[in-house]
Amino acid sequence: MLSQSLIEDVLTAALSTGGDFSEIFVEDRFTNNFTLQSGKIETCLSGRDFGIGIRVFKGLQSVYAYTTDHSKEGLLKAAKNAAQAISGNSIIQLAPFVHESVENIHPIHLNPQEVDKSRKASIMKNAYDSAKNYHSSISQVTVRYMDEEQNVLIANSEGKFAEDKRVRSRLAIQAVAVRDNQMETGFHGPGAHQGFEFFENLNIDHFANEAARIAVTMLDASPCPSGKFPVIIDNDFGGVIFHEACGHGLEATAVAKNNSVFANRIGEKVAPSIVTYIDDGTIQNEWGSNNIDDEGEKTRKNVLIENGILKGYLIDKFNSRRMGMESTGSGRRQSFRYAPTSRMTNTYIAPGTSTPEEIIANTEHGIYTKYMGGGQVNPSTGDYNFAVMEAYEVKNGKLGKPLKGATLIGNGPKTLQLVDMVGNNLGHGAGMCGSLSGSIPVNVGQPMIRVSEITVGGTKGE
Repeated sequence: MLSQSLIEDVLTAALSTGGDFSEIFVEDRFTNNFTLQSGKIETCLSGRDFGIGIRVFKGLQSVYAYTTDHSKEGLLKAAKNAAQAISGNSIIQLAPFVHESVENIHPIHLNPQEVDKSRKASIMKNAYDSAKNYHSSISQVTVRYMDEEQNVLIANSEGKFAEDKRVRSRLAIQAVAVRDNQMETGFHGPGAHQGFEFFENLNIDHFANEAARIAVTMLDASPCPSGKFPVIIDNDFGGVIFHEACGHGLEATAVAKNNSVFANRIGEKVAPSIVTYIDDGTIQNEWGSNNIDDEGEKTRKNVLIENGILKGYLIDKFNSRRMGMESTGSGRRQSFRYAPTSRMTNTYIAPGTSTPEEIIANTEHGIYTKYMGGGQVNPSTGDYNFAVMEAYEVKNGKLGKPLKGATLIGNGPKTLQLVDMVGNNLGHGAGMCGSLSGSIPVNVGQPMIRVSEITVGGTKGE
């Protein structure tokens, strides 16, 4: 992507004013994004994005610059501009590069860049037809197709030199059901760190029908009551609530500055013993997985909470300096336009021993949330509110009528302490996560869990 001699020159220039560490991140990305609506392809966008990010450290000072000019003059100018913000007395020498052999633990069998657009359109049309034909009340279906190939090169003044190729694929299906003056929406968005074979092996009818089923079911839903209830949160994307309300609080981005309720609490009991919380970027072909992070460190399985005890954090290279702890292979960024920081990959609650049937049967009265929607969280406190896309009443240990308008309101660390049943049906859901270093692909996951009490916002008087 760039010659080794040029990279050496750039890293040296970045250190020219006294920095103690320099890094270059080279990215060459190819993307395809298509949208199908009303049975027709509405948008068809393909592109290439190439650029270089340059970072310099001096103690606890970090400077970042990026450029799309890959000429020697352009790169040296960007490196020297970054260096101008650093001042020091000594100039360090680059360590000899050690070319790391990056093991590909996410095999790609069919690169989407080599697949004709007509085959991609066929995948979208199949999803559209399945959702549209699910029920007569389905008035609109939108299908979005995405694939990308991201090639990266990461080298630094400590001698790291690593290259990697990442290929991701995703299909997003949204269905709208209408009856009289009422409109409801359902959504599913499966994705993987995988090639076009992902689409060929995907049960498209299942995901399309689920998106449509949610929308149709909610047409007959009753307004959700408000109050404090036991809440059962189903597996898969249900894990988004702890991703937002707890996961971000375990990232060094917050912990290193004591902006997290989990700061300085390693070894403390922060959850019931039935809760183990893991971030694992090595799960084969999962949406949030990588071979290496965006600082060139191998991704790994990081156990954050084990049997209720806080064991560790997600740490990037710069914040490892602040914390005096090693990087956990968690430095991630959206693109070369962002400096990396600590981010999640595939974060999930580990499976327990209860079956979903046991969890429901042991709940006398409460709310069952099958699919979560969007939400908001304050990372420094863990306070959250989340919309629920599909919910049901639980009465006398059985699922009852569907409920609409449910919102879960609470505090992540406190909610974590109130988990009293953990199922055995672990599932993962694909999503995008936004933070300081941009929007990145992540998985959220969990088995079905029960929280003994959550404040549910709904409709009073029901």
